[in-house]
Amino acid sequence: MTNFPNPAVVDADTLTGDLRPLRRAALAVGSNLGDRLEYLQAAVDALTDSSEIIAVAVSSVYETEPVGGPAEQPPFLNAVLVVDTTLSPRSLMERCQAAEDAFGRTREVPKGPRTLDVDVLAVGDKTVEDEDLQVPHPRLAERAFVLVPWAEVDPEFSVPGFGRVGDLSDAVSKSGVRRLDDFELELPA
Repeated sequence: MTNFPNPAVVDADTLTGDLRPLRRAALAVGSNLGDRLEYLQAAVDALTDSSEIIAVAVSSVYETEPVGGPAEQPPFLNAVLVVDTTLSPRSLMERCQAAEDAFGRTREVPKGPRTLDVDVLAVGDKTVEDEDLQVPHPRLAERAFVLVPWAEVDPEFSVPGFGRVGDLSDAVSKSGVRRLDDFELELPA
């Protein structure tokens, strides 16, 4: 599958009958409260429990220190889920937020501790510049906790305006990003 719509791979919109192209997308999942691994697995399961989101790969689990936000937060567990989807970037973001809400995400403290954080990193060659949604994620090139796991599972993904994920990962400092070999996420069968 490529980043770009393949005209031979489409899905019919059930409301309009229009055809929707299948695009490769990457989602960052993270948690630093409660049973962090359980929350990451729950996110993978919830997000891929739809014919509109097809799991392609999930990275290893990485432990990282929080970036920004209040001091004294617990470390995060992070992973990247690569999917093929017929959803628009906005619809995909809404699914991500619904998963966060379902697992107790609160937003009182910006960049504060959270049970689940799911970000849309990129959706094929699509770009969105809205107040509440920016795709590709505007800070992805600065974030080793996103690039290291993403490069593990899809280094050839070409992010509009940024370049290849593998190259971006090579260019970022990996200090504070530790792979946890004894933690593993599973894709649905």
